[in-house]
Amino acid sequence: MKESAVYYEGSAALSVHHPSAADALPADALTRLQYVYQMTLNGCRLGFYEPIRQSLTTTLFHDPKVQSLGVNIFSGATSGILGAAAGSPFFLVKTRLQSYSPFLPVGTQHHYRNALDGMKQIYNTEGVRGLYRGVGPAMVRTGFGSSVQLPTYFFAKRRLVRHLGMQEGPALHLLSSAASGVVVCCVMHPPDTVMNRMYNQTGNLYNGAFDCLFRTVRTEGVLAVYKGFFAHLARILPHTILTLSLAEQTNKWMRRVEDRLLSKPLKEKL
Repeated sequence: MKESAVYYEGSAALSVHHPSAADALPADALTRLQYVYQMTLNGCRLGFYEPIRQSLTTTLFHDPKVQSLGVNIFSGATSGILGAAAGSPFFLVKTRLQSYSPFLPVGTQHHYRNALDGMKQIYNTEGVRGLYRGVGPAMVRTGFGSSVQLPTYFFAKRRLVRHLGMQEGPALHLLSSAASGVVVCCVMHPPDTVMNRMYNQTGNLYNGAFDCLFRTVRTEGVLAVYKGFFAHLARILPHTILTLSLAEQTNKWMRRVEDRLLSKPLKEKL
């Protein structure tokens, strides 16, 4: 911070500091942290979904190709919970870094030089438990979102093919993922509000996720949990469309690579 003046009171010198641009975190540092968080979260969500779904459908129906809504929801929720647990420390630091403002501070402020410094400070003052502050709401939030994201996507995809005769391709992926994004935002926004308030608290303002939810609704009304809904939708809709559309293309490319490199007996074993 930049020192702008020094005042003397008796024998003590009191320095008065004013915020400067140097106190703000560079945008590229936040961008790198966001990449790490998204790769961890979505890598787990998308990577674990199909193995979990196939294992459950094979166990329950003896056929991995069976589409069960209950199994799909459970698989999506489980993969989302795993991703949230893995990415929670990164999201914690990201939330605090984004909330910090040296010019117009609002709410609780945490001043970290960068993501690594943030994790060090949290670990030194609160231990490992501090790094996972808010992981419960994060797991609920992501579990809710993931439980409907992929099942809704595949459900919409099947209905568009059946009723509108759409063919496999970018248009089908776009419409299916858009429908999924809207549903995800509706389901995920209330726990998302609770999670952000839990992450940004100092000390133990809330006793847990349900306490935070109860206090929010009691003091601000039921609609308080949907504050910022359209801003969230503006973020989650293109995110869902890009994630699921690119995942489809990646799967298509991987199948082509497997067809060229792997023998048929080996592919059947895998």
